[in-house]
Amino acid sequence: MTSHVSIRLASERVNHCVATSNELPRFYTPGEIISGMQDFMRGHGTYTEDDNLKSSVAGVMQKVNKLICIRPLKSRYVGEIGDVVVGRVLEVQQRRWKVDTNSRLDSILQLSSVNLPGGELRRRSVEDEQSMRKVLQEGDLISAEVQSVFSDGSLSLHTRSLKYGKLVQGTLVKVFPSLIKRRKNHFHNILGISIIIGNNGYIWISPREKETTEDDDFENVEKAKLEPVSISVREIMARVKNCIAALVASKMMLDDTSILMAYEESLKYENAKELLDPEAMLDIAFLTQHRLNNIMTE
Repeated sequence: MTSHVSIRLASERVNHCVATSNELPRFYTPGEIISGMQDFMRGHGTYTEDDNLKSSVAGVMQKVNKLICIRPLKSRYVGEIGDVVVGRVLEVQQRRWKVDTNSRLDSILQLSSVNLPGGELRRRSVEDEQSMRKVLQEGDLISAEVQSVFSDGSLSLHTRSLKYGKLVQGTLVKVFPSLIKRRKNHFHNILGISIIIGNNGYIWISPREKETTEDDDFENVEKAKLEPVSISVREIMARVKNCIAALVASKMMLDDTSILMAYEESLKYENAKELLDPEAMLDIAFLTQHRLNNIMTE
C-alpha cells in the first residue's frame, strides 16, 4: 500500500510580486497616515490626528478629486442601483420575498418585480400571492438587479429581465465584495459554462443554459435546467472555482479576464484538486498577475 506525501518548502513564503500591479490599490491599516490634511478632505474610513489624515479601517483607498475614503477589505456589500447580485431567499412574506445579498440588511424582492411563469405582464392577483412559493421558496438562489436603495440602506431587487431569476444547477462561491471589479456585464459564458459575478461578492458557476425567449414554454425551460451535467463540465466548474479561490487568496481583483487567465494558467495541473495546494494557488495568482501587468503595459 503506497501513500502520497506532499512536502512544501518555504511554506510561509510571501510572494511580493503578486501585488506589484499598478492597478492594485494601496492597502492601508488602521492608524496609518494617508496624507496631510491641507491637501485632502476626510471621507468614510478615515479620521484626523496631528494634522494628518489617517485610516480608521484596514482597506484600500478610493479618491474622488480631493475626497479620500478607505473602503474596508472585509465588509458587507453596499448596493448601488443597477448592480447585479446573487442572493438566497430567506423568507416568503406578504407580496414579497426577503433575500440575503451579503448586505448589512436583508434585501426585498416584491411580487410585482418578478416575471411570473409564462412571462405575463399583468397585475398580480390574490392567486399569484397565494402561489408565491411555487415561484420562489426559502433556500432558493436567484440572480437579480438592484432596482432601488431604501433610506435605511436596504435594497429593492427585481428579476423582470429574462437573464435574471431562479438559479438551479451550479455552485456558489462567496468572496469579499471589494474584490469584484465593476463591469458593464457581469454575466459571462466562457469555457462552456456560465459565470455570474455578483457585485455583492456572490459568484454563481453553472452549466451553460440554452438561450430562451419569452415565447418559450415555461415548463420546458425549467425542465431543461435540470438536465444531467456531464463530468467534463463538472470538472471545468471545479477548476474555475479553485482558480477563483487562488486569486482571492492573493487579494486579486475578480472579473472574467482574470478568471479566464487563471484557468489557462491552471491547466498545467492535471487535477483540479491540486489547485487547492497553497503553492499552486500562489503560482496561479502570480502568473495571472504577470499576464495582467503585460496587458496594462502594452
